[in-house]
Amino acid sequence: MRHLSVTLALLVLVAACASAGARTSTASAPQSTAAPAPAAGQDTAGIGPQYPSTYQRHPNPPVLIRNATIMTAAGQEIQGGSILFKDGRIVSVGTNVQAPSDAVVVDATGKWVTPGVIDTHSHIGVYAAPGTFAESDGNEATRPVTAEVWAEHSFWPQDPQIPLAIAGGVTTIQALPGSANLIGGRSAVLKLVPARSVQEMKFPGAHYGLKMACGENPKRVYGQRGGPSTRMGNMAGYREAFIAAQAYRRKWDKWNKDHQGDPPERNLRNESLAEVLRGNIYVQNHCYRADEMMQMLDLAHEFGFKIRSFHHAVEAYKIADVLAREGTASSIWSDWWGFKEEAMDGIYENGALLQQAGARVVIHSDDASGIQRLNQEAAKAMYHGRRAGIPVTRDQAVRWFTANPAWVLGLDSLVGTLEPGKMADVVIWSADPLSVYARALQVYNDGWLVYDRNDPTHQPKMDFTLGQGEHP
Repeated sequence: MRHLSVTLALLVLVAACASAGARTSTASAPQSTAAPAPAAGQDTAGIGPQYPSTYQRHPNPPVLIRNATIMTAAGQEIQGGSILFKDGRIVSVGTNVQAPSDAVVVDATGKWVTPGVIDTHSHIGVYAAPGTFAESDGNEATRPVTAEVWAEHSFWPQDPQIPLAIAGGVTTIQALPGSANLIGGRSAVLKLVPARSVQEMKFPGAHYGLKMACGENPKRVYGQRGGPSTRMGNMAGYREAFIAAQAYRRKWDKWNKDHQGDPPERNLRNESLAEVLRGNIYVQNHCYRADEMMQMLDLAHEFGFKIRSFHHAVEAYKIADVLAREGTASSIWSDWWGFKEEAMDGIYENGALLQQAGARVVIHSDDASGIQRLNQEAAKAMYHGRRAGIPVTRDQAVRWFTANPAWVLGLDSLVGTLEPGKMADVVIWSADPLSVYARALQVYNDGWLVYDRNDPTHQPKMDFTLGQGEHP
């Protein structure tokens, strides 16, 4: 979450939003339980493609990584394992994998392999470095509801924070608007690769997210500017926006059915919200307090949509059973709270208690530094739980920064686990990724070697940083 005032820069920084045999693929990628996404950039209101993805997979020869400890995030930790991928897809994973003659063979003895890291809550690109007002493009804080704005239209592909995230093993991000508004706009789900335009990074077919925010931020930003100034004012603002979207959706649904007369006049704000009501845009809700999360779930029930994930969710442990029943994820920090009143009641065991209740746990960043070490954040949350006597497995902890965020983005049929048919988003680590000593050595995105810690020719650089030395 990002705020308006330069005088609140410190607050912004602290709270920026605030052993099996080889398995060979014999079928297409595993199917997701999520609803299929519309065609990239297309809404279902009879409107053609809007800003479609132009992403193209970078060519790379087949790769066999062998002799590694492979944490699949799918229930297996394979000692002395191998993984083969070709043409951007994983072909086989196991202990007896044969490489084609043209494969690049990587000896990963003593190394570890995981799926690519996924961050559901990032502001890199929209709050780009070096962090001056000129790069402050994450909050359209001109009115409480700005569902019409899209984060991709602020995203700067030359942000020098992008290579640093890649060096942390990150392969996919959701770039979100900030949290000044009740409804802040659409997210952009991006493959983290060097590119000249945001469309070249956009994950093909990914669902948009809708950033919503409850609690202190909207009422503080707008309290002296016409409101809302209270939490009840916040709720009234959401309801008013979705009532308008319901009417808009009915008009378009009728016209799409009979095509009688002229089509309804387009309204970009209602267009986004109508897609939420249709289930095509996933709600990503900044919310700290348990009581407010319950209120937001009531709002979702009233208007018939689902909240895909609560973000920050410092008090999620208080309603873990409810979140499990609702199927709503919690995108959380491991140990970051106390920086404002609504963030005071955090506990170290938040993630572990959610896992114990059967709720979906995600470790997110909301921070350009934190995104570089999400594996360590997951490890801290795992060990906090274990010290409290809550059993959290290593596989579960890895899923917190791979498979579970993939589900939040609706991409779990494509990424998030190391299984045949999945996209080859793969990270080789120097040590156990649940150790503070681990560093990403190689990062493959869609099968392409986008980063190699030991090879400067595979270390992306942005124009802004040319001539400034090597990043660590």
